[in-house]
Amino acid sequence: MFSEALSFAFENEDEVNLLRGQAKNEKTDLEFDDFSLKEAVNSKNEDYIKQKIRERIDRASVTAVYLTPECAKSKWVDWEITESLKRRKGVIGVYKGDTPPDQLPTALDRYGIKIVKWSHQEMMHAIAEARKER
Repeated sequence: MFSEALSFAFENEDEVNLLRGQAKNEKTDLEFDDFSLKEAVNSKNEDYIKQKIRERIDRASVTAVYLTPECAKSKWVDWEITESLKRRKGVIGVYKGDTPPDQLPTALDRYGIKIVKWSHQEMMHAIAEARKER
């Protein structure tokens, strides 16, 4: 079992909830403990928000970034990728569909983060590899 934080643009919460649900399905090999925030932090204080996100990153071994056009525009997603790497956590990018979005968070390219399709097999393999590399 993997401990994982999910990084995503809040506009994509419904799709991310599908991933959470699939991981809980007993008929799948995809298992992880999800340490991501379940709701947005109700604060305008950036230091407080970062503290709450760091607490979740620290509990995880890998941060999975759900890739969407909204995600590429999010300053928080780039920060979460960088912060995860600073804290020696593995990071992967995950996209739904046949191809990744045209625009990706800049930190993915900057750090050479592996990007995989939202399929149980590919995600399990990428998560296992990211854990080894941290």
